[in-house]
Amino acid sequence: MTKSAAARPGSSLVRRVAGVAGVALLAGTAAVGASGVAYSAPAAAPAPPAAPSVPSSVAPSATDFSDCPALPEGVDPARWRCEVHTAAPKLTMGKITVTLAPITMTHAEGPLPDGGKGQVWGAMHSSPTAVPGGLTGTPAGDHATALGLAIQPEYGGRSDFYTGQFSLRFRLLSPLLPPGCTIGADEPVDFQLKRSGPSTWISEDPPVIEFSAYDDTFTAPAAGHCGPLTGALNRRLGLPAAEGNLMSYDASYTFTTYDRLPAKNGR
Repeated sequence: MTKSAAARPGSSLVRRVAGVAGVALLAGTAAVGASGVAYSAPAAAPAPPAAPSVPSSVAPSATDFSDCPALPEGVDPARWRCEVHTAAPKLTMGKITVTLAPITMTHAEGPLPDGGKGQVWGAMHSSPTAVPGGLTGTPAGDHATALGLAIQPEYGGRSDFYTGQFSLRFRLLSPLLPPGCTIGADEPVDFQLKRSGPSTWISEDPPVIEFSAYDDTFTAPAAGHCGPLTGALNRRLGLPAAEGNLMSYDASYTFTTYDRLPAKNGR
């Protein structure tokens, strides 16, 4: 995996950062959601353990079903399940490598009235992660607030959890960047995860399953809508990057059927 490239103090990015006015202060956690139905063949669920156990390490968010989406008309709630999965992916994209703050995704899946396999997107929650070296790729970028840089994944509008496909955009946060500055602003980054090994049941009640996956084939687009620093920022980040990118995805998920959820989630 490629490390961040350090920019020389006299580089064009440093000079342009120093000259930018109109600071946009950005902070907080984003919750992004959209809905839709996808069709695919379901993956086989791993077999449960012989004896149930509830580890003390299970986070409350792992069994939080508040983001479960409403079901399509005419489906059987007992045959649809809401899944919530949490992960802290390690991402190498261009010249940056970061371990992202935990993200949580919620979706529903089950049979449609016509016999097809359905999915409905629920929501995604994420937080910013600091990029080492900040805007300049130098120690100044780590220590000067104005030169700091953070990255925050957001749902990109496409997902198929039967096949491990989903898309993300990556918002770039800095006092010197406009709010819309995003990697994949016009076209999101598409991931096709491949399992690194078998799934493991951690708990049966509540059900908690761990798995590891990765994608080393995705293309990383340039950042866009970043104002006067767009070109210099992409050079500092090594974007666009057609190869050498990696998403390592260690995650856990839980699920419940819709007949066990409050009425607002099912029909």
